[in-house]
Amino acid sequence: MSPTRIMPHRQGPRPLPYHLVSQATTLLSSRGALPSLKNGSLVLKPHLQAPAEHLRQSLEAVDPKAFDQAVEAEVYRRMDGFLRGIEAYRHHPYRRSLSDMPVVWSEGTTRLVDYSLPGSDGAPVLVIPSLINRAYILDLSAKRSLMRYLAEKGLRPFLVDWDAPAEIEKSFTLEDYIAGRLSRVLDEVIRLTGQKPAIAGYCMGGLLALGLGVLRQDDVRGLALLATPWDFHQPDDSQGRMVMTMKDWLEDVIKLDGTLPLDILQILFSTIDPRGADKKFRAFSRLPQKRAKARDFVALEDWLNDGVPLAGPVARDCLFGWYGANQPAKGEWILAGHKVSPQDFIKPSLAMIPMKDRIVPPASAMALAQALPHVLIRPLAAGHIGMMTAGRAKTDIYGPLVRWLKRVTRN
Repeated sequence: MSPTRIMPHRQGPRPLPYHLVSQATTLLSSRGALPSLKNGSLVLKPHLQAPAEHLRQSLEAVDPKAFDQAVEAEVYRRMDGFLRGIEAYRHHPYRRSLSDMPVVWSEGTTRLVDYSLPGSDGAPVLVIPSLINRAYILDLSAKRSLMRYLAEKGLRPFLVDWDAPAEIEKSFTLEDYIAGRLSRVLDEVIRLTGQKPAIAGYCMGGLLALGLGVLRQDDVRGLALLATPWDFHQPDDSQGRMVMTMKDWLEDVIKLDGTLPLDILQILFSTIDPRGADKKFRAFSRLPQKRAKARDFVALEDWLNDGVPLAGPVARDCLFGWYGANQPAKGEWILAGHKVSPQDFIKPSLAMIPMKDRIVPPASAMALAQALPHVLIRPLAAGHIGMMTAGRAKTDIYGPLVRWLKRVTRN
């Protein structure tokens, strides 16, 4: 599956039944909780108790029937906006149609895509995305493409496209992907260009890039980490504890097909921002559908709903080893007999950290940045996905990344 894959019939937001039930339950529960709020029996987290008491007192002078009617009207208004936003998205005419770039190497479902301009002799850059979401977030559209920008600025960028795991990849661990597939990808880039590349990784891809860099340090020029997590218990360990409470159930799901399905992954991601789908689809319902902003929303939402399942062993490594046990930050992540320690990577490195990131908390990414011996840390006024797709991405992220890559590959 190439990075320029065109979306089929839209299934999103995925999983649609979950989002519909979640939205309806959340909105309708606001009416059901009102009696408990009024009589003081509602169980709340400590930081919500004072605001709730203020709300309870303010409702004492309000006519109960009128208030109930107002809440009901607001529930239906929000649900209507949510549904209209989903319908507008599912029927929007936009379809991604970028030209395919050449695949220069493949093994199993893994492909290496060459984004170089014809005749380019620029320094090579190997870009590594997450195993969960498809690689074309780095080549989303004509005006939102990190890969094409790197090529336009004189570099020779190569993109790893993992695609969905087939039967052989279903048995893969992180070691199989990093010490196996990625190491052979690195060999191919060196063979094609005659040069050692810089490597760059986005999100989970940053951890894959770090692992490759530690194992093959003599064969790379530098390492760029874009929104890359490290300490999975920062700013707290709530996500890890949640995952571990679900461990037995997740194991049962993985055993069914040898993978952790995309829709389960989507549900887990939704817990980071439970109101996210509601807010974005209601906002989309109000947008003029022919505007560029609406097309940008659809392009990004198509990518979000076009992810892939995780190979079972990789899912265990990530969910239980990373999120649950926090192995990377504790120095317990082992690849091919080597501890993956950022302190051991002594080549130049760059850490770009979006300070509005809700998927990779800045504190988690900063822990990795501060452990690298020769690092340039660049905080960004952006979110996790916005650092790749926002209107200022070229100015704030692409440009500084190119300047760093050129400096590193000249030395």
